[in-house]
Formats: sequence, C-alpha cells, structure tokens
Amino acid sequence: MDKLLKEAQEAELRAITRRHFLMECVAGVGGLALGSMLGGCMGARSSSGSLASRLPHFPGRAKSVIYLHMAGAPSQLELFDYKPELQKLHNQLCPQSLLEGKKFAFIRGTPKMLGPQATFRQHGDSGAWISDLLPHFSTVADEVSFLKAVHTDQFNHGPAQLFMHTGHARLGRPSIGSWVTYGLGTENSNLPGFVVLTSGGKTPDAGKSVWGSGFLPSVYQGVQCRSHGDPVLYISDPEGMDRDMKRKAIDAIGAVNREEYATYKDPEILTRIAQYEMAYKMQVAVPEVMNINNEPEYIHELYGTQPGKESFANNCLLARKLVEQGVRFVQLFDWGWDSHGTGADTALDLGFRNKCREIDRPMTALLLDLKQRGLLDETLVVWGGEFGRTPMQENRDNKDMPFAGRDHHPDAYTIWMAGGGVKQGVSWGETDEIGFSAVNGSTSVHDVHATMLHLLGFDHEKFTYEFQGRPFRLTDVEGNVIRALV
Repeated sequence: MDKLLKEAQEAELRAITRRHFLMECVAGVGGLALGSMLGGCMGARSSSGSLASRLPHFPGRAKSVIYLHMAGAPSQLELFDYKPELQKLHNQLCPQSLLEGKKFAFIRGTPKMLGPQATFRQHGDSGAWISDLLPHFSTVADEVSFLKAVHTDQFNHGPAQLFMHTGHARLGRPSIGSWVTYGLGTENSNLPGFVVLTSGGKTPDAGKSVWGSGFLPSVYQGVQCRSHGDPVLYISDPEGMDRDMKRKAIDAIGAVNREEYATYKDPEILTRIAQYEMAYKMQVAVPEVMNINNEPEYIHELYGTQPGKESFANNCLLARKLVEQGVRFVQLFDWGWDSHGTGADTALDLGFRNKCREIDRPMTALLLDLKQRGLLDETLVVWGGEFGRTPMQENRDNKDMPFAGRDHHPDAYTIWMAGGGVKQGVSWGETDEIGFSAVNGSTSVHDVHATMLHLLGFDHEKFTYEFQGRPFRLTDVEGNVIRALV
C-alpha cells in the first residue's frame, strides 16, 4: 500500500510541469510584482494603471516638458560654440595630439581642421553667441540658457540616442518621458501623459525604444501621433461601428480582463484595461487637440505652419496645444542632422543650412507663444542632439569629403534649456579654443537628466523603481543637478 501511495504521489509531482506551476502560482508572482510597484522610494502607486496626477518630492517649477531632439546631432560649432581660433586653423592638418587614443566613427588618418561654416554675433543682454543660421532664435537669446560642454560616452547614433533619452546605451530602460509620466501622471485623463511627434521623414536611429517604457508599466510609454492624416492610426471607428457599439465592445473586453486579473493578479492586465479606456477617450480628445486648422492666422504666421503637412513647425504648434491641455511630456524628434559632408544634403554649407531654416522660426515661436500664454514658466523646453561634431573635417577612408562636414564627437556639444525654472541668459560650461574638449563646466548626460527631474520636483537619487530585485533610477548611479541653471 505504501509503495502504491508513493508511486501515485510521484506521478502527481511529475504532472506538475513548469507551465502548470506558473499558471497555479502566477497570482503569487503577480503579487510580488505588484508589491514592487507599490513599494520603492516613490511611495504607493495605484495598481489600476492610472495616469492620475501625483505629487513629486518637492514643489517643482516645471509641470510639463517639451523636448526638441535633433536626430543626427547638429554641429555646435556652426550654431552656438563660437571659435574664431578654429577659423585661423582652417585647412591645416589636425595635430596628432587630438587624434591619439581617440575613437571616431569615420575619421581615418590625419584630417584637416575645418573652420566655422557660419558667421557669429553676440545677442541680447546676455551676449550669447549665436550664428547667422538662426536669425529668429537670436531674438530670444535672453530667454534661454546654454550648456556648452555636454559630453556622452557614445559616438554612434543609436546607442547615443538611447543614452540621451533613457540614461543607458542599451535597450530595456524607460525613457525620460516615461519616468516623468510615471512620477507626475497627467492632468488630462482623456489624453496620454507622454506624446511623441516626428518630422524629417524618418524616426530616430534607435527606433521607438527612445520613447519606450522599458521595465515601467506600458501605460507610461510614449504615444506617437502624426501631424497629418489621422493623428493616431486606427483612431477612427471602422465603417458600421458607432461609438455606442465601441463602448459595449470595450466593456466586454474589460470584463474579460478583470476576470483574468482576478485569476492571475498580473499588474500588466490592469495596464491593458487602462489602455483600452484611454484609447476610447482619445477618439474624441485627440482629433480636437491635434487639429491646427482652427488656430488664428497670426499663430500660423508666427510658427510658419502649413496644416495637413508633416513638419517640425506643425509639431511645435502641436506641442504647445498638448501641454496647454495637460500632457506632461511632449517629445519632438526631427531627423536629418547628420552632417558628414558626403553629399549636398549633409553639407554644413548646404543641407545643414536648410535644416536650420526649418527649425529656426518654429522653435522661436514656441518659446514666444508659451510665454504670451503664461505657460513658459511652468513648461521646461529642452533642445539638443545625441552628441556633437568634430572641429576637423571628416575624411572618410582617409579621403576628403566632397562637401564640408564633421564627424561624430561625444566629448563636447551644446544643449539649451528654457522656461520651467531655468535661469535666463546663462551660459554654463566652456570648451577649448577649437571646441574639442571641455575646459570647465563639463556636463554629463546624467547631469542633464538630474537637472530636468529637479526642475519637475524630483530628487533624482530617490526617484526609483524596483525591478529585478533592486531599485533603478534614470540617472543610474551618477548625475548632479546643474545648480547654475536652476
């Protein structure tokens, strides 16, 4: 009898496969995951996947962010970092001291130095150096502050873009927009907390991971909208389905999901329910807020917008409309800034000038429009790329390029910020006489992130999320608030 009982028990144990174990125990596993969501240094979090507005660590000056990323990395030496000494060295062979021990994406052998391909003047009471490629922007020089010596440890576009937006060069980390939305929620339950707009015909080299939620619940990922056609794909009901029918369908799906959650206690199921509800609300709210046709003519003139087209100008106007409606984080990616000089479109004296012309008026208009509406004080505007450009001419395969161009340069580049508690007219950091290395005020990507979070009311060292048994944060184990800008 004992032998038969033992054989029966062994047969029962063998029947419990890994899949069976996970099905039976997923409620406990889900409970652990939910516990990590509700714990951590940020305090309790709702398990409903809600984007309800929350309190930061301390009162922040900024309530929302508009981040203008120039994908491809614009040359700081043609825009903001004036180096007259570099002009004197134009066409001379680059000193070997600048090349030894350095990694470049394309430069091989000994390149020639390349003088500035623009004319610079000082503007405003701050005396900011801005080139003639940005005539409109130069009129708001006193509204912004510059970080002149930002550095990164990545010199290829994809990893550098990931690092700039997630604080890590590899996939899997939440973007800064997701962190902000996780921390603050949204002030408008009918719109996503994090919206992404692209222009230039392509998405960033790093793909949609630069606005992904990583290990945060997926409700915090960026929602990509379009500035022409339907703002979100499939936002319109298919033929034969009215809004009442859609409501019934979502209610039925929600009931199934709630039953599944009751069985498995997986927090991501709650996120799925919240996303269906958000999609239903967005069908009404998004088309209205994404419509620029009803803006007055003087606004279209200010931005240079053309309704019905995909453009950086249209996206700047949409960004203002979105933060005005309570969206926390609006991310604009403009592709086409990789100025290697391999062709006319990537030449600093041709294609680059055209790109500057595309952004100059609308980004200036964005600052002016936010200010006239009383929104600039509570909206942090950030502009920059993923790295800078070299002071030497690119010489791919040890041959001069047919047009003026510069290689990738991670050691020194410029970012500007405005509004949201940023001091006006400050220039922090300085590079050497040719713009190759920082000589003071060196600023890391983690410093930039720490400062942005501080302006929003977060202590970046305490703003964490438990994942895989340890707390993670946007700034990893580094970063300092740039007090000169706050």
